[in-house]
Amino acid sequence: MSVDRNGGPAVPQTRTARHRRIVDILNRQPVRSQSQLARLLADDGLSVTQATLSRDLDELGAVKIRNPAGELIYAVPSEGGYRTPRAPLGESVKEERMARLAGELLISAEASANLVVLRTPPGAAQFLASAIDQAELHEILGTIAGDDTLLLISREPTGGQELADHLLRLAQRER
Repeated sequence: MSVDRNGGPAVPQTRTARHRRIVDILNRQPVRSQSQLARLLADDGLSVTQATLSRDLDELGAVKIRNPAGELIYAVPSEGGYRTPRAPLGESVKEERMARLAGELLISAEASANLVVLRTPPGAAQFLASAIDQAELHEILGTIAGDDTLLLISREPTGGQELADHLLRLAQRER
């Protein structure tokens, strides 16, 4: 098992975990070469050969695209069925998307200790949870979504109310 040097959870040395880490890296920052990606994975404690990395990128459907700065970078198809690879979104774009969806979908937010329960219309919880996950807010340890209810877990033992208030402010801003 490898330990994330950014204070994240330990990552098992499995193909699935490696694929998830590759997707996370490619969505988080521009990567121009396989050797750069191998170094970034090594920084996270995952050592891979060039052959394995090449095979992983092929299995993930990764392609090189031109980003807004004109650089050729690796990109993978988005989750949710979108097959066209896109360059990584900036942090402000991710938070704006989360705010817009919170404004459209959030019915209520209630906190207890480090937990927040969000209510949405039926069928919308997983969509909002995905936007929250993609925003990669440091204060959120994780999300669990059902049909119309999300459970957010705050990283801080008493951070639930602050997190609920933040999401409610975002939702109000977008209305």
